[in-house]
Amino acid sequence: MLTIGDLSKATGVKVPTIRYYEQMGLLSHAERSEGNQRRYSNGERERLAFIRHARDLGLTIDAIRALIELSQHPERPCQDADRIAAEQLSTVRQKIARLRKLEAELERITTHCHTNQVRDCYVIRALANHDLCHDEHD
Repeated sequence: MLTIGDLSKATGVKVPTIRYYEQMGLLSHAERSEGNQRRYSNGERERLAFIRHARDLGLTIDAIRALIELSQHPERPCQDADRIAAEQLSTVRQKIARLRKLEAELERITTHCHTNQVRDCYVIRALANHDLCHDEHD
């Protein structure tokens, strides 16, 4: 059995986050020792590693909850897990497209003018006047 501190060290997940995952129902509430310390099994360590990896990939708490539920039924088809991952992939691609637009606009405004004085600085003017931007990026 692992203490919450040991579990945190083993998974790289901070103690308050572990408590949050318990409150959200992603981890079961830990057993308590006679001294009222939380105690976690290796299964809970594996579950927390799963949650952390899913969070690293940007999955939402609801998506992780659904994947945990699916993982408890190994005989089920994989299509629901595939759908959840595909939805996250779509979200990531949308964010990448937005970041590319932001990159292009920032590159454009930083290379637009080469003055030495702030009063003529295109970056300041572009930030003050959204009409100077080429693309919508909000």
